[in-house]
Amino acid sequence: MSNGSALQKAIELVTKATEEDRAKNYEEALRYYENGVEYFLHAVRYEAQNDKAKDSIRTKCMTYLDRAEKLKEYLKGANSGGNKKKPVKEDDADENSDNSEDPEKKKLMSQLDGTVIVETPNVKWEDVAGLEAAKEALKEAVILPIKFPHLFTGKRTPWKGILLFGPPGTGKSYLAKAVATEAQNSSFLSVSSSHLVSKWLGESEKLVRGLFEMARARKPAIIFIDEIDSLCSTRSDNEADATRRIKTEFLVQMQGVNNDNEGILVLGATNIPWVLDAAIRRRFEKRIYIPLPEAPARTVMFKLHIGNTPHTLTEKDFKTLGEISEGYSGADISVVVRDSLMQPVRKVQSATHFKKVSGPSRDDPTKTVHDLLMPCSPGDRGAMEMNWMRVPGEKLCEPKVTMKDVQLSLSQSKPTVNEADLVKLKAFMTDFGQEG
Repeated sequence: MSNGSALQKAIELVTKATEEDRAKNYEEALRYYENGVEYFLHAVRYEAQNDKAKDSIRTKCMTYLDRAEKLKEYLKGANSGGNKKKPVKEDDADENSDNSEDPEKKKLMSQLDGTVIVETPNVKWEDVAGLEAAKEALKEAVILPIKFPHLFTGKRTPWKGILLFGPPGTGKSYLAKAVATEAQNSSFLSVSSSHLVSKWLGESEKLVRGLFEMARARKPAIIFIDEIDSLCSTRSDNEADATRRIKTEFLVQMQGVNNDNEGILVLGATNIPWVLDAAIRRRFEKRIYIPLPEAPARTVMFKLHIGNTPHTLTEKDFKTLGEISEGYSGADISVVVRDSLMQPVRKVQSATHFKKVSGPSRDDPTKTVHDLLMPCSPGDRGAMEMNWMRVPGEKLCEPKVTMKDVQLSLSQSKPTVNEADLVKLKAFMTDFGQEG
């Protein structure tokens, strides 16, 4: 037996066991359950590669063992002519007992509990540079219905699905964090495809259904699905049946068939919207393009990322940086600034001379001391030949970040978004979306 076949064989056996159980062929069901458990234990020993996989298989084993014990007790009583109490509910002999169903549902819901953000990310609207149209659409869909519910009555209803698409690093997930912060009375459920995909047959659909049930129980609620393309790509004839069922369940839940989805917003984000299934695309009523930032937004980003770090940059310098960083995304600018903030550290490491300067004391910032040491050129007045190893920790005066430092980092860091992807994104925006 190959390692890979043990788990597959176990699943086939317990599937047959469940079918026989529902058909009331309890002897056959017991035999299949016992054989299936043996294969599961073999998979635990030889196939599972990590503790999480082993725990998952053991949980299944316990469920099926518990069912097998109930069947064994029933058959033993039946063969001895004793109490023939059914191994299933008296009023519903075709279903497994509550003892096996309830723990499984609790386990699924506990998996989803980790997706609920209890603490807000503390990202305000003003922390998001640019993207005014996207922010207005999100306020319209989330904030206004919560604050002024009387505005959204009759035929005027808030948006139920918003898709944010654009190049990587442009702030789609950051916008979602801002929504979570600003919508203080809403539950924010942040999930990825890994939260909703399981190797167990039928469990992925239950996770998708459980996610929407959780959102309905916590209204008003926002479901944010990052990289939604990995979950809802275009359906095809040759894809796996399990994958198709997940997409179908997601479509049904978004549509709200037999359920009331009022008060629930599904917020999706993707870098490759053209791979989304047409039915999924239709259910996202607003499709907003999050483009690369313009020069004014890039200027604000440089300021936000440098923050309160000591620097000598002026307003004119920040404006220049915003103009010369054409093609850089917000994430690219973050990397550039982080690298430039390390330039003073590199100056300290490579310095061969230091000089004494005045500055605030490390122990008491209100006092000024005159014996701090700063890296300098060998020709500077008062330069002393020494390296950073000889500088006392409390006496080092860090050099400030300069315009040259940022320009050097900008010349060394290249943008991560290529022109071909931008062409595809703009074509999708022209066909299906709106400018953000």
